[in-house]
Amino acid sequence: MNCKWICLVSLGLLCTGNVQAVELCGKAAQGEILRGHTDYFTKVISNGKTHRVSPYGEFILAFGRDDAENQEIVIKGENGKSVKFNLKLAKTAWDVQNLKGVPQRKVTPSKADEAAILDERRKIGDALAKDMEKSYWKHGFIQPVEGRISGHFGGQRIMNGKKMNPHAGMDIAAPEGTEVRAAGDAVVTLNADDLFYSGNVIVLDHGYGLHTIYAHLSEMSVKVGQKVKKGDIIGKVGKTGRVTGPHLHWGASLKGIKFNPMSLLSLTNNNEFCFIL
Repeated sequence: MNCKWICLVSLGLLCTGNVQAVELCGKAAQGEILRGHTDYFTKVISNGKTHRVSPYGEFILAFGRDDAENQEIVIKGENGKSVKFNLKLAKTAWDVQNLKGVPQRKVTPSKADEAAILDERRKIGDALAKDMEKSYWKHGFIQPVEGRISGHFGGQRIMNGKKMNPHAGMDIAAPEGTEVRAAGDAVVTLNADDLFYSGNVIVLDHGYGLHTIYAHLSEMSVKVGQKVKKGDIIGKVGKTGRVTGPHLHWGASLKGIKFNPMSLLSLTNNNEFCFIL
């Protein structure tokens, strides 16, 4: 077993009786998502977020770009049992992307743009706050569009010479009008047009607080509340919002924690990188 990805160290048991095995699968690093399994426990707490555990003991955890190396994981049961662990995250090396030719209004917005920016934050924030009990995420994920990766998750962005916030998703460059597909089974929770930064954007809810974001679209072909299957066409690549050319901004969020969406592609089939406690 290859254990270099995940290292769990028990900090102590706060329960009595035998503790069942706890398994985590994936890359234990900043900006990644992990799949877990535990018997007889109903809640997992990490980074102050409480995560669902399915009737079959499955759960998911994600870690942000700048999360600390040492993470405390608490697993709780309905009978009061509680187990606490320390998860050591590997540091991720983030790149720097220097973008030129961005419309200056999108880099240094005016006072008149503040209302539009706040409206965008509210709409996307409300969509990402939903916590559906359905576990559509278990059906796996695909990359929503093929193309050149023009911007990686977590990269430090410099726009027109100004240092901006790190990139919260990944950019896939493709010709305008290229079909964009749902990365996984989901329910549409946002279909918003002409947002200040994101342009035309769709948010899909995959259950358990997991969402994917599709921004800068030229067209959107799904409605809020609509159920979609992995691979369904949901829109087309565009250049709306803050862009320098046509591409898809693909983002991922678990309970509001942004992480590398590419890690979704191995979420349900990464059994090679598992650690059983």
